[in-house]
Amino acid sequence: MSKHGKVLVAMSGGIDSTVTALMLHEQGYEVVGITMKTWDYASAGSSKKETGCCNLDSFNDARAAAVHHGFPHFVLDIRDEFGDFVVNNFVEEYIAGRTPNPCVLCNTHIKWRALMKRADAMDCEFIATGHYAQIRRHDNDRYVISRGIDETKDQSYVLWGIQQDVLARTILPLGEYRKTAIRQMAFDFGYPELAKKAESYEICFVPDNDYRGFLKRKVDGLEERVNGGNFVLADGTIVGHHKGYPFYTVGQRKGLDIALGRPVFVTEIIPETNTVVLGNEDELQKSDMLVSGINMGKYDTIPEGMEAITKIRYKDKGALSNLYNENGKVRVNFYESVKGIAPGQSAVFYEGDDVVGGGIIQRGQITL
Repeated sequence: MSKHGKVLVAMSGGIDSTVTALMLHEQGYEVVGITMKTWDYASAGSSKKETGCCNLDSFNDARAAAVHHGFPHFVLDIRDEFGDFVVNNFVEEYIAGRTPNPCVLCNTHIKWRALMKRADAMDCEFIATGHYAQIRRHDNDRYVISRGIDETKDQSYVLWGIQQDVLARTILPLGEYRKTAIRQMAFDFGYPELAKKAESYEICFVPDNDYRGFLKRKVDGLEERVNGGNFVLADGTIVGHHKGYPFYTVGQRKGLDIALGRPVFVTEIIPETNTVVLGNEDELQKSDMLVSGINMGKYDTIPEGMEAITKIRYKDKGALSNLYNENGKVRVNFYESVKGIAPGQSAVFYEGDDVVGGGIIQRGQITL
């Protein structure tokens, strides 16, 4: 019998998940490793070789670590589950004029639920991943995600959608460590090459970071349908033509291929009329936003007018705000205006280091 129980560990073959599995194994858990295959590039028409979590070498690295340390390892093919939900949503969001965050959706609806399903089948009490965040049980009996102590690696932002029943069985051992310590652990465990391995920040199914090319391959005739829409200013003045609204994001400055004698940014996308609104940098500043699809963390409801730090993107430091409930959504009023609020991205509310909740940023009022 194990000292702490049986845990199913998601192993990508990278340094973080490998150290997670070996750390828990050393602590006395009965570890079962599982590697999830989420995407097949050949089926998508991409010439890019599989990388990151879908790399055959990574599968082999994960298995080799498990075999060497004497615990079982399995490969789980979730391409159908992943593709139908995450990839289709990714495409639909861009077609709707929004900028999605597929990692949040994958964590919330695919990876954690797939892990839970297999954990139950294997009689595992817990699941574990190599994310840099922390989980604890609050004094109100709710499970709370908190920032990892390494501010440069903290991943609490992408975990806001994980629900209470899953958090209750999740272990995130890396949240208490800095990345430098994890690299040293990998070296000490006998994996010097893994300790030096560079990290990938690409979306797993867009390995060349060319989401526009991906959309063109996934949606027949998209380029022809949307090419030639209008670039306009906030007052409706047409200043040029663009390549199609799905190929632009709020806040974008580079790659607009338009010269107005001054720097301009995408301030709004209006899919109904294939319109991309341009403006000065200060026109990206907004003082409020509406957030839907709320998942609560630290509390079961948001106290009316609650003060919180709200993050609007992964690398955002966050801004002080008040939160108000509005017909099942949350209205966020910022103390000072923030730049580049992009519909489709996640908004995550923090009280100190704790995740109060999160949701998806909605489009504002159409101005044209």
